[in-house]
Amino acid sequence: MADGSGPFDIVVLGGGSGGYACALRAAELGMNVVLIEKDKVGGTCLHRGCIPTKALLHAAELADQAREGASFGVRTSFEGIDVPAVHAYKDKVISGLWKGLAGLIKSKKITVVEGEGRLAGPGRVEVGGQVYEGRHVVLATGSTPKSLPGLDIDGDKIISSDHALVLDRVPSSVVVLGGGVIGVEFASVWRSFGAEVTIVEALPHLLPLEDESNSKLLERAFRRRGIKYELGVRFESVKTTETGVVVTLENGKTLDAELMLVAVGRGPVSAGLGYEEAGVRMERGHVQVDEFCRTSVPGVYAVGDLIPTLQLAHVGFAEGILVAEHIAGLSPVPIDYDGVPRITYSEPEVASVGISTAVARERGHDVVELTYNLAGNGRSKILQTQGEVKVVAERDGRVLGVHMVGGRVGELIAEAQLIFNWEATANDVAQLIHPHPTQSEALGEAMLALAGKPLHVHN
Repeated sequence: MADGSGPFDIVVLGGGSGGYACALRAAELGMNVVLIEKDKVGGTCLHRGCIPTKALLHAAELADQAREGASFGVRTSFEGIDVPAVHAYKDKVISGLWKGLAGLIKSKKITVVEGEGRLAGPGRVEVGGQVYEGRHVVLATGSTPKSLPGLDIDGDKIISSDHALVLDRVPSSVVVLGGGVIGVEFASVWRSFGAEVTIVEALPHLLPLEDESNSKLLERAFRRRGIKYELGVRFESVKTTETGVVVTLENGKTLDAELMLVAVGRGPVSAGLGYEEAGVRMERGHVQVDEFCRTSVPGVYAVGDLIPTLQLAHVGFAEGILVAEHIAGLSPVPIDYDGVPRITYSEPEVASVGISTAVARERGHDVVELTYNLAGNGRSKILQTQGEVKVVAERDGRVLGVHMVGGRVGELIAEAQLIFNWEATANDVAQLIHPHPTQSEALGEAMLALAGKPLHVHN
C-alpha cells in the first residue's frame, strides 16, 4: 500500500464506474489522482451488475435459440444448462475487462490504494490509519442490494442479485420480489434456463418507470413465455421450509418456490463513512448534490449510485467525467438526465430515452404519438421478434421520447438518444436513409410516419 500522502489534486473514494471514470479523465487533464477501492476496480457494474447479468442473458438467449432451431429449419436440441461452464464464460468476460481496466488505470499513472476509506474531513480520506490529502475529494462509494423492513436475506433460500449471480444451479422455481429492471432480467434468464418464475410487483405494471405501453407489451411477451406475475399487490411475508419458501402476499395469496430473489432496488453505501461528520448533506442515505455533483462541503463532490440520480453505469461515467472537467475549470454542461438511454436486457428487450407520454402531458406539452409495429420490419421478421417503436413528440416540434420493445432493440437506442438530445424533429430524421434490412429502419419508419410520409406502415 502507498503511504498516506498528498496533497493530490483529487482523492477518489470508490473505484466503480463513477470513481474510475473521474480518475481517468482527471489524469488525462494532467491532475495527480489517488483512487481508493476496497475490492476490485470496476465496482458493481463490472463485477456484480451490468456485465455478469448481460453474460447470463446471452447464455439464456442461446438456450432459447437451441430450443427454437426447428422453426428456422435448423435441427438443434436443448440438452440443459451446464451451470459451472456458464459461470466460467461469465467470469472470463469479467476477468478480461477487469485486467484491461486495471492496466488502463496504471498506464495513466493513477495511484491506486486498496482498502476501506472514510472521509476524515474536507480534503482528507483515511485508509487503514493512512490519510490521503487532496484539493478535491470525490465520493463514489456506490450501492448495494436493498431489502424490505423485516425481510432477512439469508443468501440461501432468500437471495439478492449478488447471490443470484453465483448460484450453483438452475432453481426449479423462483419468486422474484420486484418487477423493476433487475427482477425482470433475472426472471428472463431463469425462465430461459428452464425455471418456473413468478414476479411480484407492488405497482400496477412491470418496469413501472417505463412508458405504460412498453410495460404492457413486455407483460404480454412474458405471459407467452410462461413467466407469471402478480401486479399491484404487496408482499406480506415469507417463511422458509425444508424445500424452499412460502411467500404470502397482502391479498392472502401464497406462492411456493425453491428460492425468492429480493430485487427491490439498490441503496447507497454511505453509512459509517464519515460523510455526515464532515458536514455533507444527506437524505435517506443519498448524498445531496447540485448540477455539477458538488456536495454541501466545498471541494467535496459525489457521483454514481451514491447520489439520487439514475442508477446506471453510463450515468456514473458521465458524472465522473463532469466532475473531473469541472475541477479542471473546463465549464462542462450539466447532465440532462431525461436524455440518458435506459435498457432492460430481458427477452424481449425494453429500451427508452426521453420522457413518456404521461410525463410529457404533465409538463404541459401538446403531445403527438406514433407507434410503429415491428411486424412491418423485415429484419425483425427474420429474427422472429415482436414489439414496437413508439415516438412521443411535441406537435409540430421536437421528439420528446422514444420507447421500444423487441429483441435487440437496445442496440437502437443510441440513435434515439441522438435524436432526443439534439432536439431533432421527425422531419429532421425522416430525410436520413436507414440501411435495409436492419432493425434501425423501424426507428426511421416511425419518424417517416410522424413526418406525414409513411412507407411500410398500415394506417
